[in-house]
Amino acid sequence: MEGKRSNTRPLTLLRKIKGFTRSIVEDLARGRPPLIYIERFRNYCTDTSGNCSCSSGLSTGKEAISLKRECHARRLDVMLRVLLIVQQLLQENRHGSKRDIYYMHPTVFKEQSVVDRAINDICILLQCSRHNLNVAMAVTVTPLMLEQDIISVAQYVIVVEKESVFQRLANDQFCKRNRCIVITGRGYPDVPTRRFLRLLIDKLHLPVYGLVDCDPYGFDILTTYKFGSLQMAYDATFLRVSEIQWLGVFVQDCDNYSIPQQCLLPLTAEDKRKIEAMLPRCYLQREVPQWRFELELLLHKGVKFEIEALSVHSLTFLSHEYLPSKIHNGGLKILSLNQMILHQNRLKTPISLNS
Repeated sequence: MEGKRSNTRPLTLLRKIKGFTRSIVEDLARGRPPLIYIERFRNYCTDTSGNCSCSSGLSTGKEAISLKRECHARRLDVMLRVLLIVQQLLQENRHGSKRDIYYMHPTVFKEQSVVDRAINDICILLQCSRHNLNVAMAVTVTPLMLEQDIISVAQYVIVVEKESVFQRLANDQFCKRNRCIVITGRGYPDVPTRRFLRLLIDKLHLPVYGLVDCDPYGFDILTTYKFGSLQMAYDATFLRVSEIQWLGVFVQDCDNYSIPQQCLLPLTAEDKRKIEAMLPRCYLQREVPQWRFELELLLHKGVKFEIEALSVHSLTFLSHEYLPSKIHNGGLKILSLNQMILHQNRLKTPISLNS
């Protein structure tokens, strides 16, 4: 399916749009209510048996949309309106943003999320990615960029969670000193950031590391890069960067790097609920059990801290000491089976979400 999406051409999409709308008109002409099936995808579940098919790029079933239900009729109306705009963009070889589309019918769409859902539905129906629809976002990876050779002297790529850390590394001239590429998605990454990162890795074949805060949101951001987002599970194989390695920061770093107690924050009840909700994700058990252990350790310790807490030693500690050391050691160390069992036994003490 990934290949179909990446090679989809405007004429092919226009033919698919024409066929889709023709089938709806024919149903209406014959007095039959249109029935549309949209495939559903997921990139994880909570089945810990390991028998699930998540992250495989395969459909997990189909959702039927019919005019018999008012909410479905509205959803189809929005989809057709967006599809008409997409058709015009393709025919005129122009690009428009999701926000442009929203403002073409604001009284109908009501809110941006309605347009976003319609675009996702259309991508699934037409078996394509958003860039094929000429629906652009803040930064667009164009088909021309995909065909170009990219040359770099960089030895690896670092993805940092937030802009403040990105600026810290820029001020320290980290890229120049270490021959690397630093990217930030400013929190949860958008599609252009993930697509650009995927392009870099495909073209340059470099190791890629992730640097996030030691809290449940940093962990969730890292898994978005590696496994994809639940909302865009249909496009996970096209956007995810499964090669990414977790560089830090880790719970045990607070001891290893002597982070003062005043730099540590207690996990909130919301933090604990989020961790509990993430722990059953099948890919943690199946593909990265060491990551799952780190999440359990975070919950057990009951504290979190930001990357910037390392600045307690010096402003340049992150770029001059921490990162070079972590990269030299290859990021998260993989524990042996015996070590993991030992650590798991140490975590047997029940944890209260109200504590």
